[in-house]
Amino acid sequence: MNPNTAHEGPFRSTELVDYQNDGIVSRIIIKSSGGSVTAFAFDTGQELSEHTVPFEACIQVLDGVAGIRIADTSHEVKAGESIVLPANVPHAVRAIQAFKMLLSMVRT
Repeated sequence: MNPNTAHEGPFRSTELVDYQNDGIVSRIIIKSSGGSVTAFAFDTGQELSEHTVPFEACIQVLDGVAGIRIADTSHEVKAGESIVLPANVPHAVRAIQAFKMLLSMVRT
């Protein structure tokens, strides 16, 4: 198995992490100098407070509904939808209802 990936062969993204009461669970799927892909499960009401990162990222919501704030604009992102987080722009993530996501970060 490649030490920088969590799986060989097909897998179901929605099964990578399980919900935890009042918590956020994460699991790194790919990590390299060029970027990473991480699966997350947020219980309802859990959040990542506003922060900024120096590279672009993409959130793909796999299950549930996320509230994503980018700068001063709020978005409701549902299962099957994605949103890009621009580099150096403040953003925050909140679980409107329990949700799972894949976060892909691209470092340049």
